[in-house]
Amino acid sequence: MFKRVAIIMLCWVVATISVATAQERHYDIDEVAVYGVRPIGDIGVQQTKLDSLVLKETISLSMADVLAFNTPIFVKSYGRATLSTVSFRGTSPSHTQVTWNGMKLNNPMLGMTDFSTIPSYFIDDATLLHGTSSVNETGGGLGGAIKLSTTPANYDGLRLQYVQGIGSFRTFDEFLRIGWGNAHWQTSTRVSLSTSPNDFKYVNRDKKINVYDEQMNIIDQYYPVERNKSGAYRDLHILQEVYYNTGRGDRIGLNAWYVNSNRELAMLTTDYADDTKFDNRQREQTFRGVVSWDHLRDVWSISANGGYVYTSMAYDYVRDPGNGTMTPMTRSRSKINTIYAKAEGKYFIGNRWLFTANLAMHQHFVESRDKNIILQEGNKAIVGYNQARVELSGVVSAKWQPIDRFGISAVLREELFGTQLSPIIPALFIDGVVSRRGNITAKASLSRNYRFPSLNDLYFLPGGNPNLRSESGWTYDAGLSFKVGKEGLYSLSGSATWFDSYIHDWILWLPTTKGFFSPRNVKDVHAYGVELKASTSVQFAREWTLSLDANYSWTPSINCGEKLSDADRSVGKQLPYVPLHTANINGRLAWRGWAFSYKWCYYSERYTMSSNDYTLSGRLPDYFMSNISLEKSLSFSWADLSVKGTINNLFDEEYLSVLSRPMPGINFEIFLSITPKFKRGK
Repeated sequence: MFKRVAIIMLCWVVATISVATAQERHYDIDEVAVYGVRPIGDIGVQQTKLDSLVLKETISLSMADVLAFNTPIFVKSYGRATLSTVSFRGTSPSHTQVTWNGMKLNNPMLGMTDFSTIPSYFIDDATLLHGTSSVNETGGGLGGAIKLSTTPANYDGLRLQYVQGIGSFRTFDEFLRIGWGNAHWQTSTRVSLSTSPNDFKYVNRDKKINVYDEQMNIIDQYYPVERNKSGAYRDLHILQEVYYNTGRGDRIGLNAWYVNSNRELAMLTTDYADDTKFDNRQREQTFRGVVSWDHLRDVWSISANGGYVYTSMAYDYVRDPGNGTMTPMTRSRSKINTIYAKAEGKYFIGNRWLFTANLAMHQHFVESRDKNIILQEGNKAIVGYNQARVELSGVVSAKWQPIDRFGISAVLREELFGTQLSPIIPALFIDGVVSRRGNITAKASLSRNYRFPSLNDLYFLPGGNPNLRSESGWTYDAGLSFKVGKEGLYSLSGSATWFDSYIHDWILWLPTTKGFFSPRNVKDVHAYGVELKASTSVQFAREWTLSLDANYSWTPSINCGEKLSDADRSVGKQLPYVPLHTANINGRLAWRGWAFSYKWCYYSERYTMSSNDYTLSGRLPDYFMSNISLEKSLSFSWADLSVKGTINNLFDEEYLSVLSRPMPGINFEIFLSITPKFKRGK
C-alpha cells in the first residue's frame, strides 16, 4: 500500500511542479492542428517507433528492458541477464517475429528470440509492428513483429565515445565506439562488455525456517534472506559497420555482429543444493553478417541483401552425485548455420500509387546433440537431430492514396517452409483523416497468417512430432490516433486500438505416458483487447522541457479449444504467463544540461497453470516497478562529458516474473561517458 501511495504522490508532485512552472511563465497555449505528410508506405499500419534517446539511454540495458518500460508488450524474464522473451498481444514468444537489418533473429530450433542478448546500444532503429501490420515485414507474426536495424552514423571525421558503468552486485558495463566518416564513407566499431557475479540478496518466500525452543517446539518461523547463487555472467558484443555512398543514389553496407556469452543459470528458490557442488552453465558464440545494396531513383528503387549466421551453443550441467567427483549430467551442443538472401523493389506512380515486391530466403542447417548420451556403437548421440530447412517468403503489395485524406493497401504473401507451402497470406489496410484539426486519423486492417512449427517441434528427440500442423489465424485491428501541438511550446499525441485474433492449432508441449514431453496441436486461442498510447512534451521556458509517454494494454487471451480429458480445466481460461493488464509511464525533465527521468511499469497477476488455479504456486501476484535516473552533461572545448546515476527498483519491490526465479531488489549504477572532440561534426 505504501508503495502505491508513494508512486501516486510522486506523480502528483511532478504534475504540481509542472503546472506551477507554467503559471509562473504566463504562457497562453492555444490548441492547433499539426499537419504532416503521411507516408504512403505506412497506410493503415499500427506501429510503435522507439525513440533513439530511449535506445541509447543506458548501456546496461538490453532490448528486454527497453520493451518492458516503453511498449505494451509483456516481457517474461527468468532473472537478471537470463532468458527474456515477449508476449505480444497475448501470444507466445514464437509468435513474435524479430528481424535485424532484414534478417530473422528468431532461433530456428526454438522459434523465439532472447531479448536479453541484444544490447540496446547496438540498435539505432526499433519499430514494433502490431498484429496485422507484421505481414508487411514477414510471415508468422501472429502477435506482431519487431524490426531492429543499424544506420550510418553520419560522422564528419574521427569520433570516439567511451562509457563506463559500475553498479550493484559488482557489475561492470563498458561501451566503446570508434567511427570515422566523410561524404562517401562511414565506418563504426562498437564494443560492449558486461560482467557481474550477479549475487544479489533476496527474501526467499519459497522456504520457511522454523525456530525451536529447548523442548524442540516451534515457537517462530521466518523467510530466509539468501543470495542469488550460480548467476554470474560475462557478455561481449562487437559490431562492425561500413557504409559507402556513391552520392548518385547507391549505397553499399556491411554489418558484422559477434557475440560471446558465458552465463551461469541461477538456482531456483526451491533448490536446497550446495552451489559449490554443481555447475549449471550456458555458453554461446554467434556471428551475424549482412551485406546490403540500395539503388534509389526518383520513382523506383531496388535493394539486395545477403547474410550469414553462425551460432554455437553449449549447455553443461555438472554435479557431485555424492562421491566427491564432479560428473557431467548433461552436455548439450547445438550448431546453427543460416544463409540469408533478399531482393526488394519499389515503384511509384505519381504520388498516389506505390507497388512493392520482395523475395527472401533463409536456409537453415541445424545440429543438436546431447553428448552425454551415446550408443554402444559409433558413440553417436541419440538425443538430438541434424536437419536442414529452407524458408522462402515472397510478398507483393499495392498502396493507393486517391486523395490526401484516404488510403488503402493490399498485401499478398506466400511462404514455403521445407516442402510445405502455406496458403496465400492476405492483408488489407485502410486509413483516413477524420479531421485535419487535431490530425485525427482512423485505421483498420485485417489479415490471415500462418506460423510453421520450429525444428525442435518437429524433430527433437525424444518427443518431436513431424505430423504437426501449422498454426493459423485471423487478426483484425481498428483504431484512432491524433496529434496536436504548438511549435516551441507543446505537443500532444495519442492512439487507441482494438485488436481481435483467432489462432487455430496452437502448439503445446504436453507430457506423454512414455515419460517425456511432445508437442501437439491442442488449442484454439481467442486473443483480443485494447492498446492505448499517449505522449506529450511541454517546454515551460527556453531551458525547461518535460516529456511524458504512457502505454496501456488490456489483453484477454483465452483457450477456446476442446477438452483433452474430463479433468481438463483449461478451456475458457487465460493462457499461462499472459497478464491481463500491462502499463508503463516514462517521464523526463530536462534543464540546463541536467536530466531527471522516472520510469514505471506494471504487470497484473499471471497464472502459472492453464487451469488458472488460485493457489500459492498457481499464480504470480501483480507488481509495480520504478526506476529513476539523474544525468548531468558537460561540454568543453576538448570533449563532451556526462555523469549519470540510476536507481533500479526504487521501492525495493519483491516480485517474480517466472515462478521460483529470484529477482533483485533495489540496486544502483553510475555511468561516466566521454566523447573527445577531434573534429567538429556535421
